Amino acid sequence: MYIDTVPNRGSPPTILIRESYREGGKVRKRTIANITKLPEDAIEQIRAVLRGSSVSGAPGGKLRGAFEISRAVAHGDACAVLAALRACGIDKAIDPRRSPARDLAVALVAQRVLRPGSKLAAARGFRPESASSTLAAQLKLPKDVCANRLYEAMDWLLGRQPRIEKALAEKYLEEGKPVLYDLTSTWSYSRNCPLARHGYSRDRKRGLPQIEFGLLCDGEGRPVAVEAFPGNASDPSTVSSQIQKLRDRFGLKRVVFVGDRGMITEARIRKDLEPNGFDWVFALRAPAIRTLAKTGALQPSLFDQQDMAEIECEEKYPGERLVVCRNPLLAEERTRKRQELIAAAAAELEAVRRAVRRDFRPLRCAEKIWMRADKILGNCKMRKHFELKISEGSFSWKRKKEAIAAEAALDGFYAVRTSVPEKDMSAAEAVLAYKSLGKVERAFRTMKASDLEVRPIRHWLDRRVRAHLLICMLAYHVEMHMRKALAPMLFHDEDGSTRESPVAKAERSRSARRKAATKRTRSGLEVHDFRGLLKHLGDLTMNRVKPKGSKEREFDIPSSPTPTQAEALRLLNAKIASS
Repeated sequence: MYIDTVPNRGSPPTILIRESYREGGKVRKRTIANITKLPEDAIEQIRAVLRGSSVSGAPGGKLRGAFEISRAVAHGDACAVLAALRACGIDKAIDPRRSPARDLAVALVAQRVLRPGSKLAAARGFRPESASSTLAAQLKLPKDVCANRLYEAMDWLLGRQPRIEKALAEKYLEEGKPVLYDLTSTWSYSRNCPLARHGYSRDRKRGLPQIEFGLLCDGEGRPVAVEAFPGNASDPSTVSSQIQKLRDRFGLKRVVFVGDRGMITEARIRKDLEPNGFDWVFALRAPAIRTLAKTGALQPSLFDQQDMAEIECEEKYPGERLVVCRNPLLAEERTRKRQELIAAAAAELEAVRRAVRRDFRPLRCAEKIWMRADKILGNCKMRKHFELKISEGSFSWKRKKEAIAAEAALDGFYAVRTSVPEKDMSAAEAVLAYKSLGKVERAFRTMKASDLEVRPIRHWLDRRVRAHLLICMLAYHVEMHMRKALAPMLFHDEDGSTRESPVAKAERSRSARRKAATKRTRSGLEVHDFRGLLKHLGDLTMNRVKPKGSKEREFDIPSSPTPTQAEALRLLNAKIASS
């Protein structure tokens, strides 16, 4: 916006506040307000504000007396989120052509980043009289947006999910490269949703029905597809649909499927991965590692001087590779935890023994003794390390020292199993590919925590649940782009962490440690967390200004950005748009 002076023949010139914009490749302008009747110094101060300068003079000056601000709405955060959404191409992935349905879908994705909440709260925040930001104004949403219209937009968006996921897959997935897949669950308050089933709760919400959903991601952790499953589905049972999706919908002929140790089983390899020509990377479970140690394929003494070695076991895993790693820090932590649990279980078992031997109302029933002791060992997960002897009025226990020592000898060991030939993926790359699953876990934490609030799911229809998950996945794309762009201003390591080896813990760069210690960026600005910086951007408001004593209509003027806000907007390549 700017101040334009229009000559008026012999009369004084007309002073207008105008805004320039592009339409069809041409620059056009429209009049916002006529301020001809204002005092000259007030006009000059408005001119200074529009140029980004601070307003001089006392608060009670002529400018303050000539105008009043009827409302101020958060503006900078909406500009930042929309700029990031367009930069990562989410709007084009939803639909290349703009339409009212696409605008509502884009608004739902952006609102999930800005202020996650219910669709009713989103509809309230989109209406002009109760707007929480200028998001709806920038997208030119209808003024009468209601929750039902947002539900219709969700249904429209769900119908476009295959196209959206295919567009993301074409952008991020490549032939022969790793594809990460993992599954999580969240609880639901719906009693009638077909997806809500009682199953294992990863959020420790026992007694509530669960809904599971899986993410397919590229090697950097960017999700390209999301799918919902009933809450009682097992992890391996969800792999088949992902293989079919990669093969049929995305047209990939060869990928490296990376999954967790409970995800890829022998049945999945035989029925899904091998017939489709896909390779795999996953980790062996603890019993399989113990078997390798018993057969002599794994010799702990090999790791006295190294932390990673490739071993052979053709009898058990013909044509495959096993990369065994030993992490000393993990070994130390597991040893400490085992010792604490054994001590805790022993203390409680000793209390049961005293209860059996006491004189006053002793515990005599063998079944009750067993139930109490078994519950103790179950809570501590120490059944395999204790031997119990129970009879009527008698109870004794002892530690299985040999079993404890055998398990302790393998502390810190894990084995990565892969079918990828060494010429295509080295041992170090295989270990790093498996460790990349941590990026999917980070996506789950972001989506399920207060950042995007995918949980709890309150929708009753399965199609609304799927649309809700799709919106949250697209919102994570936007937030991931913003975090990467804003890394210099956040407690993030923009220079990248380093490792001495794939097994070793990643070390933060010197600049990241300096930033964490000083709480200042390289340019001297204060360092924020992501949500704090987004909230600070929201303090940059769009102000509805009303001339006093004039019939001219109200107009909007954005507040001047602080140095932190200006730097954040610059990093995101976002401009302060007028609402």
